[in-house]
Amino acid sequence: MISSDPTARPDPWHSLHELLAAMDAEIEQVYVERGIEGVRPRFAYPLIRLAHTGPLTIRELAKSLDRSHSAISQTVAAMRKEGLVTSEPGPDARTRRIDLTERGRSLVPFLEAEWRATHAAVAELDGEVPHAMTAVVEEVRRALERRSMRQRILHHLVEPSP
Repeated sequence: MISSDPTARPDPWHSLHELLAAMDAEIEQVYVERGIEGVRPRFAYPLIRLAHTGPLTIRELAKSLDRSHSAISQTVAAMRKEGLVTSEPGPDARTRRIDLTERGRSLVPFLEAEWRATHAAVAELDGEVPHAMTAVVEEVRRALERRSMRQRILHHLVEPSP
C-alpha cells in the first residue's frame, strides 16, 4: 500500500527558512547599495574575525566561530573566489592558512558597522514582537538539550513494514 505523500503537507520549516533568506537578502542589498559586490552576509563573521586574529587555518577559524569545518571550508572557497581571502600552505601538508586580501581588509570597517547595526535591528525587532526571536531560539535550544531532535524524531518514527 502506498501512503499519502508527506511532502504534500505544509513544511513547518519553510517559513523560518524563507524569513532567514529574506533577512540575508536585505543585508546583501545594503552591501550592493554601498557598492560592495560579491559579498554575502555569511562572509562578515569570518572576515571580521580574520581581521582581528590574523591568518588562521580553516580548522582554527571554524572553531573560533563555532561553525563546522565543512561550512567554513565552503565559505572560505566562496570568499577566495571573490578575492577577499588568500589561502597559503599551513604548518603541515594537510592545512591551509587563510588571510585577508587588501580588498577583504578594506571591507572590514564597513562589515563591523553593519554587524553592529544588524544586532541593533534584531534587538529592535525583539522589542516589537510578543516573543523575542532571540529568546525563542534560546528556549528551543534548551528544549533540545533536554531531548534532542534525533530522540524526538525516533519517538514519532513509524518505519514501513518490510
